[in-house]
Amino acid sequence: MGNMGVPGASGSRFGVIGGGIVGIALARALARRGDEVTVLEKEQRLAAHQTGHNSGVVHAGLYYAPGSLKATLCATGRDLLQEFCRQKGLPYREVGKLVVAVDETEIPALNEIERRSRANGVPDLERIDDIRRIAELEPHAQGVAAVHSPHTAVVDYASITEAMAQDVRAAGGSILLGHEVTAMTASTDRVMVRTTVSDHVFDHVVVCAGLQSDVVARFVGADPSPKILPFRGEYWALHPDRTSLVSGMIYPVPDPRFPFLGVHFTRGVDDDVHVGPNAVPALAREGYSWGRISIRDTWESLRWPGAAPLARQHWRMGMDEVSASVLKPRYFRKAQRFIPELRMSDLRRTSTAGVRAQAWGRGGELLDDFAIDRVGAVTLVRNAPSPAATSSLAIAEHLVAQL
Repeated sequence: MGNMGVPGASGSRFGVIGGGIVGIALARALARRGDEVTVLEKEQRLAAHQTGHNSGVVHAGLYYAPGSLKATLCATGRDLLQEFCRQKGLPYREVGKLVVAVDETEIPALNEIERRSRANGVPDLERIDDIRRIAELEPHAQGVAAVHSPHTAVVDYASITEAMAQDVRAAGGSILLGHEVTAMTASTDRVMVRTTVSDHVFDHVVVCAGLQSDVVARFVGADPSPKILPFRGEYWALHPDRTSLVSGMIYPVPDPRFPFLGVHFTRGVDDDVHVGPNAVPALAREGYSWGRISIRDTWESLRWPGAAPLARQHWRMGMDEVSASVLKPRYFRKAQRFIPELRMSDLRRTSTAGVRAQAWGRGGELLDDFAIDRVGAVTLVRNAPSPAATSSLAIAEHLVAQL
């Protein structure tokens, strides 16, 4: 995760840019410690982007490199999040996750998932090589082997963020909505921040701006890399009469070449079952549909030095994802691999889509870990990929411990 240290002392004036779950969790930790905290959020509500548009999964740590900060914070964050939901009376449902190898070619990758899971201490993990056991857990799923994580859970991250925000305010912090940051000037011990509404002076600023993180980084002269490449994830939902096809979560064995998990089935906190997401390049930073286009955002992506090598390396995957986005039969076939009984009519188009702030470097590499920069008294969270929502309270504790 890099050097996450932020200088400071109790009673400092902190500005937090971004009202997603990571920014609000950090503001909560600072306010409860006794610092003066102001959150600046450009939208009129919290959790308006990645936090409010994801699968709602509380990850147990199956995928991450053992010993990495990402793996450690996921484990700690899961426990903290479960306790937070218990205290606040928010839903936390351990529906369980089954990662399924559809055929023998996927066994080696499944073995690696099992190895990482055990090294990361995923609780009560079960390796399954008997198709009868797969049928006990997910009667309609098909596969030759699987790993089962019974404590993988689902939550409502937007509601959790609002509950955290209540704690921020109760501890004396301020959350200013509709305050888009337009300029920043940083020195070693002061930061001037201008928004569309007002100007502010802080001792320290932490930027948790998600899809806009590289834009805000430019305000203080930070390295343009990593840049944000927006990927849209589109969801379908199972018809209410067919949600019995899925008991908890059914996931594919992920392709290790990509930082995406593939199309999967998830039973949500309200017992709906959604299918997805896919991963298609969005034509705008906040491009939640094909009709949302930003010529500026698209041009900036195309002229980035990493664009050509990324295209050369992953064009087949990109074409496959785009075709599945615009052609329902392609999306359906991806999903039917795991549930042969699935019918085309079972999938209902929803208005739900998320945009992932995927950081990428000058060489075209897609960053899979947290990326943190420092410029004077400004700390920039440049990349906070999954499991950032799961880990949010642990990330906040880790940051504050360095202050």
